[in-house]
Formats: sequence, C-alpha cells, structure tokens
Amino acid sequence: MTVSVKNILFGGRLLPIIAGPCVIESRDHALKMCDQLQKIFLKYNVPFIFKSSFDKANRTSIDSFRGVGIDEGLSVLSDIKAKFGIPIITDIHLPDQAQLVSEVADILQIPAFLCRQTDLLLSAAATGKCINIKKGQFMAPHDIISVINKIENSGNKNILLTERGTTFGYNNLISDMRSIPIMQDTGYPVIFDATHSAQRPSGEGVRSGGDREVIPLLARAAVAAGCDAIFMEIHDDIHNAKSDASTQWPLEKTEKLIIKLLSIRQAIE
Repeated sequence: MTVSVKNILFGGRLLPIIAGPCVIESRDHALKMCDQLQKIFLKYNVPFIFKSSFDKANRTSIDSFRGVGIDEGLSVLSDIKAKFGIPIITDIHLPDQAQLVSEVADILQIPAFLCRQTDLLLSAAATGKCINIKKGQFMAPHDIISVINKIENSGNKNILLTERGTTFGYNNLISDMRSIPIMQDTGYPVIFDATHSAQRPSGEGVRSGGDREVIPLLARAAVAAGCDAIFMEIHDDIHNAKSDASTQWPLEKTEKLIIKLLSIRQAIE
C-alpha cells in the first residue's frame, strides 16, 4: 500500500525524509532550519516533510524545555508551510489537540509512549488526516496491528508506521531491522526513526543520553532493509539544542549522509 500526503508518496520509488529540529525553539530558528534543509533535499530530489514539535510533553525532567506551546507553535508551522510549500508533521499528546493541529499539520504524529492511547488515536483518526504512529519502545512489531485497527475502525486508512527502537534493559534501545518488513506486512509504509533509535532514555539521569555516532549506521541499515522513509531530528548547533541534544544530527553533516542513503536506496531497487 502507498500513502500520499500532498505531493509526497510513501511506499513509492523515492525515499522521503522527515526532518527538522526536535522542538520549536523559536520562530527564527525553525524558519532557518527549514530553509537549510529544503536546499539540501531539493538538490537531490528528495521528498521533504518538515518536523518540529510545539510541545514535548514527555521530557525526563520537569525543568526541561518543552517548546513554545500550541498557539505559537502552530503559528510558526503555518508560516513555514506557507513560505516553503512543504508538508508539516508534528506531535499531538491530547485528544483535544487533534482537530486544532490538523488545521495546520498534514500528518499528525502519535508519540511512541502514547501509541496505545485509544482516545488520542480515535481523535486523530477523526480528522481524516494522515496519522504517523510511532511504535512504542515496549511493543513487538507485530503488535502494531492492534493500534492500526483502532484508527481503521474510524474509517481512516491514511496510516504511516514508525520504528524507533525497542527497550533493551535499562536506559538503552536496540533496533531490530526485522521490524521493518514485519510492520510492512500490515500493508502500510514503514518509516525508520534514525535519531530516536540512538537514544539512551533517561541515560543521564535528568535527561536522555544517546549515541549520536551510530545514527548513520542505523539509517543505512534501515534503508538497506527496505524502509519507506527516514525520520531524523536535525539541528545546526547540536550541543546547545534545547531537546534531545545527544541524538540530533548535525546540519553540516546531513548532505553527506543523504547521499549515502540515496546510494543504498538505488542499489536495492
């Protein structure tokens, strides 16, 4: 099955990239990041969906930066959509956010920790928008079918699935590339989240750590395994990023990685 969002086809010949900073830090920063990323992806004819969160409701510490909030965040995302003409994806955390966010976002993303929250899924499905379900770190890949059924029950079959690693002991994740074909057997396109898969959840006590150096390895393996798209959080100043600083990929290294991923994609066609 293929899923179309605006002019972008998931499950087709091309390899879409979902990319952007983890959280909206400011209007200027979000616009700058989208501009720089779009230049890279246009250069290589890569379908591009901009991602950034208006709120990160599952931060480890109560003192961590969560974002600019839903009103300012949607205003920023609306400006980006209008200026650059690209689809937008962002997270929702509560059922009453779904309709409002759907007025701006082209894809509603269900965070991994919330992927079994029935009311959230049904509210998202009712908007008719494409829903990207991030498979929970606590779930086996074949268990995603129960989540899919909740959305399909509302008559919405615009579904994307995202693999983002599985809990492996304390403060660690492991990526099982078998998850990609297993979830594709549901009939829906599967995205691989290359940056969250490198996390060490709560690995630094009051914040999550991660192994940024393995992100290219994971991304290459996922493309070789036949994923339908890649998800990456990317920042132009990784050490001062306000969220997920340990696993956002450096903007200056993005073009080189994209070239490698496209080469692998071409080789397995």
